[in-house]
Amino acid sequence: MNVEPYLFFEGRCEEALEFYRQTLGAEVTMLLRYEESPEPEMCSPGTEKNVMHANFRIGSARLMASDGACNGPAAFQGFSLSLAFTDVAEAERIFNALSDGGQVQMPLAKTFWSPCFGMVADRFGVSWMVSVNTD
Repeated sequence: MNVEPYLFFEGRCEEALEFYRQTLGAEVTMLLRYEESPEPEMCSPGTEKNVMHANFRIGSARLMASDGACNGPAAFQGFSLSLAFTDVAEAERIFNALSDGGQVQMPLAKTFWSPCFGMVADRFGVSWMVSVNTD
């Protein structure tokens, strides 16, 4: 069994996928637009180009995404995606990239469990925990 996060970007999915490609090296493995659906009734007028479903990878993790219903801003609450690094410089680089246009929730700092840990919500509102593992 796998647990795979499904992120609804409410109209900003393609922009988010490109951002994650540039900042995290994400690889989009599948992207389906509403206009490509085998069930045309699923496509409301004006949503033809929206992302109905996408699969993408960050490292070895598989995630899924969609534009969703486009009913307002995306609301990513109650969870964070965690990125673990072995190199402090790489953790700092990624944290800074995710912070661009986002909001730092906890600056990178040494903690009792990690030589480098911080939390940030990116420009789409997705929360990330960035840490360096010592084991």
